[in-house]
Amino acid sequence: MIEAENLLVKLVDQRLYGRYGSVIPISNISLILVDNMGKILMEFNPEPEFCKLVCKKEAARVCDGCLSRLGNGLEHRYVCEYGLESIYMPIVVGEETVGFVIGVQAYSTDTEYKKYLLDVATLSEETGESQEKIAKALSTLGTVDSKEIRIYEQICGHVSNNIALDIEERILNNETDIERLSIEKEILEKKVLDLEIKNDSLVINPHFLFNTLNSIARTAYYENSHTTEELIYCLSDILRYTLKTENQLHTIEAEIDYINKYLYIQKVRFKDRLNFEMNISKELLPQRILNMTLQPIVENALIHGITPKRDGGSVKIYSEICKEEFIIYVEDDGNGFPPRVLKTIRERKNVEQTNSLGLNSTNRRLKQHFGESFGLFIKKSDYSGSIVGIKFPKS
Repeated sequence: MIEAENLLVKLVDQRLYGRYGSVIPISNISLILVDNMGKILMEFNPEPEFCKLVCKKEAARVCDGCLSRLGNGLEHRYVCEYGLESIYMPIVVGEETVGFVIGVQAYSTDTEYKKYLLDVATLSEETGESQEKIAKALSTLGTVDSKEIRIYEQICGHVSNNIALDIEERILNNETDIERLSIEKEILEKKVLDLEIKNDSLVINPHFLFNTLNSIARTAYYENSHTTEELIYCLSDILRYTLKTENQLHTIEAEIDYINKYLYIQKVRFKDRLNFEMNISKELLPQRILNMTLQPIVENALIHGITPKRDGGSVKIYSEICKEEFIIYVEDDGNGFPPRVLKTIRERKNVEQTNSLGLNSTNRRLKQHFGESFGLFIKKSDYSGSIVGIKFPKS
């Protein structure tokens, strides 16, 4: 008997998101990894807020309706009581199913009408959540057509098969971590189909770009140019991440993974002139933030803090947990903000009119999404460096 949950947990501990997060669709459609008991081990793309508010009894598990479908062996697709389409693909090691990859959790063009038949007032009474909160979550549910669902079904199948192979190679057989480049290329081609469906004008550039990067990485792999190969894959992951919806919520873990890759590329560029350190509480990793929140702040620290110094410097990213919120700090030991910018910030008590530093739009996005009490603030800025804080509400 295989200890199913332990195998999946071991794989998650080996940075599963970094390996598969780059081959999921560029969209806000849900894709998660669960064990046989419905416990959520990884969210590649998060579940809809509607499911969390209305359907689920426990935050870390799928709803009872989904759990009842897993492992019935009859089909890999179903429609829930609220009309949402879901796909689930088993992860089979040997002859035993050790978990599932679940995707979509959105309306199809055939079931979208059910969205308008739901009684928000009744749902509010049943769940104890406010009508406004449920109505907002309901309005954000996506709709996909049959062609898109087939693509997601193929992607879920690819991811589940590759996770099973990873368990056999890396966990059971204790083999080295071998990148299956041809398999990644095949999955990326599925992603190109996803782009085709959404916007024909986007087809040529992503198709050319990702496949070219993949070909260059393959060449570097066979020439034993491992640093070059790693740089190319980091760049490819960064480009995929930046193509995702601007105001889509991601886990802090995903955002930190992106920043690690961004800083890895910068480290190769700056060499000994740049050092960076991450210290984010594990408690915060599942929390949700807007994508591309940290990047402008980190880039600001590099361009205006580290680059002007002959000997370079360091960037530190760390967190603080408060009662109703959490804060992520980006600290550098550069020369601080230019005096005129710092004067503007202090007079206005926010980061407006700092467009040149890439802070204004990030601050505006945060306030629009989370409320006026959240966003960016300058904790410190002088000749010894700067500290920019990013304040978010707890999920």
